[in-house]
Amino acid sequence: MSKSGSSKSMVPEARDALDRFKMEAAAEVGVDLKQGYNGHLTSREAGSVGGQMVKKMIESYERNMK
Repeated sequence: MSKSGSSKSMVPEARDALDRFKMEAAAEVGVDLKQGYNGHLTSREAGSVGGQMVKKMIESYERNMK
């Protein structure tokens, strides 16, 4: 996972949780995501991981609204 400028100020525990969430989402869509740089991924693969993360966040939000 990259260390983007916006995540530098992130609490270490939050970064770890986000990394675990990203790895879980990648596994669910069948993308071979590794710790560190993932330059081998296609745009489609990277997008599917992000899309799965958003889908799971929306589902969680909807469950908690009830």
